[in-house]
Amino acid sequence: MSPLSTPPRSPVRPQRHPQPSRSRRPPVQPPVRRKKPRWAMRMVTTLSVVVLASAGIGHAVVTSLDADIARVDPFKDMKNRPRAGHGMNVLLVGTDGREKITEAERLKYRLGGAPCHCTDTIMIVHISEDRGRASIVSLPRDSYAETPAHIDETTGERHRSHPVKLNAAYAEGGPNLTVRTVENMTHVKIDHYLEVDFTSFMKTVDVLGGVRICTAQPLKDSYTGLDLTAGTHDLNGGEALQYVRSRHADGSSDLGRMQRQQRFLAALVSQATSSGMLMNPMRFRDVTRAVLGSVRADKGFGTDELLDLGRAMRNFSPSSSEFTTVPIGQMGFAVKGIGSTLKWDPAKSQKLFQALRDDKPLAVHKSGPRALRVDVAPQQIQVQVENGTATAGLGKRVDSALAATGFRTTHRPTSAVDRTLRRTVVSYDPRWDRSAQSLATALPGAELRAVQGQGPVLKVTAGADFKEVRRVRAEDPSQGEFGVVTGDQVMCP
Repeated sequence: MSPLSTPPRSPVRPQRHPQPSRSRRPPVQPPVRRKKPRWAMRMVTTLSVVVLASAGIGHAVVTSLDADIARVDPFKDMKNRPRAGHGMNVLLVGTDGREKITEAERLKYRLGGAPCHCTDTIMIVHISEDRGRASIVSLPRDSYAETPAHIDETTGERHRSHPVKLNAAYAEGGPNLTVRTVENMTHVKIDHYLEVDFTSFMKTVDVLGGVRICTAQPLKDSYTGLDLTAGTHDLNGGEALQYVRSRHADGSSDLGRMQRQQRFLAALVSQATSSGMLMNPMRFRDVTRAVLGSVRADKGFGTDELLDLGRAMRNFSPSSSEFTTVPIGQMGFAVKGIGSTLKWDPAKSQKLFQALRDDKPLAVHKSGPRALRVDVAPQQIQVQVENGTATAGLGKRVDSALAATGFRTTHRPTSAVDRTLRRTVVSYDPRWDRSAQSLATALPGAELRAVQGQGPVLKVTAGADFKEVRRVRAEDPSQGEFGVVTGDQVMCP
């Protein structure tokens, strides 16, 4: 399953349209227990809360919402904590409580199963000190972890430090052990704690009028009931829940699900900040009613913090939010009595968390036009270029432009038999149709021609209409050292 309502994702979302009213916005994220919360869902809820705060509804309103948030004390009796860095770090946790799910919802959205009383998703949301950037790092639930010595919250038994999957820390010691375990693993001091289950997730999405997502290939998961064709889709609350929970839609399991959750969060915040909801008191009221009651937070996360995050959103742009997953060094790391776990890459993860402590951006921002998303990465596509015109050097120009975009060209363009071609043609073997579609996306106006038996090398015959090669990238790119993507890269064009 995937993340559910998402808490403080909100700070990550930039508001694109200027908003007359400022900072007061109530956060929304009640502690409702719905089925398995995923980081996506909790972030969604928190995001909604912060988004609301940014509209400037009024300090009194925000304060009243603050009073409705259930409180926990995740920092009780904690000693020898990491030194505070710059900026603010919020630990977003989604539990798998589901007592308030209706039978109809259970059946329609496949929300059955017994809860494990553990965390389904854990994320660190870092808000930069200047409040101009939000970096979201997902910590896989199956990560290999070692808990500090503690008392079991269920049995009262005293435990020594021992290995577990990260999501089991909550079952043994609740929020307190979860925070202690994460701090021990990352050496990042957690400033605030937000815990969300996904009861309010579907309602929040519906109140916002749905969320638009896009996919380059069909997504189908018999476990969650997700069934999307390639293209753009406007998802309602239940469909959005299926989207962020699905881990069997492709072969990437939890990692692919986390990437889809990132796209969803980016789209959700965009919808919340651009839909006019922030300036409409009635819609604001409906959203707060839908979201409140599914969040638990530490006592220090209150009105002032919500207003602070709301104000920060006014300066955000789509590229202000960064998403990544802690670098994995070993998949399927077997631990006796625990099973298969994910072992973090010690060097890369240490560097990632140091960047958070130093309040440095994780993504490498590149200038230039935004790359179009395609199904197959250009680095996986072999291309032979031909010049189909009498224009000298056109073949070399096209070959160089495709290579610069990442395509594996032969670097030996040839001349076509027909030198009077008006329209650029992409010839391909039908077995490599997805690669052909991706290549054609980079060549505006190109014609696709299937050629049985041509093999894996695609052929581009440049015509008189050739103007440029557009930048393209795989739908799930691995950018930069930590595989970071920014909000503008994961949203629909």
